[in-house]
Amino acid sequence: MSDPVDYVPFETTVSSPAEAGGADGPPELERLYDVPVELAVEIGRTHMTIRETLALGPGSIVTLNRLAGEPVDLLVNGKPIARGEVVVIDEEFGLRVTEVVASEAAVEAAPAEAPSADVVPAAAPVPAPAPIAP
Repeated sequence: MSDPVDYVPFETTVSSPAEAGGADGPPELERLYDVPVELAVEIGRTHMTIRETLALGPGSIVTLNRLAGEPVDLLVNGKPIARGEVVVIDEEFGLRVTEVVASEAAVEAAPAEAPSADVVPAAAPVPAPAPIAP
């Protein structure tokens, strides 16, 4: 009654960071280059009650779960993709990426004999971090 459907297996491709950001990247991804995403830098988190939150005012100090000097997280649409250090450039804050966080799918798909790391060092130092919009 219905026509049979032939399924083509999905091919996983891995490219280097230089290839992914270049104009010679995979043509199938070119449609996604202009899709906006939300980037956020998370310096820490804490839990508070509503009473404590309402009591905040100018001069209040909120203790976060990170130590001073500890790397901060770079989130894309709420998912951590990298870690880095906060820098100041011309009186604006920026982030110098020092580590790229491996995706959970890549870690799970890694062969058993290969050591799986949660963090992969950045391929090359970032010469000038981009300012973060307020």
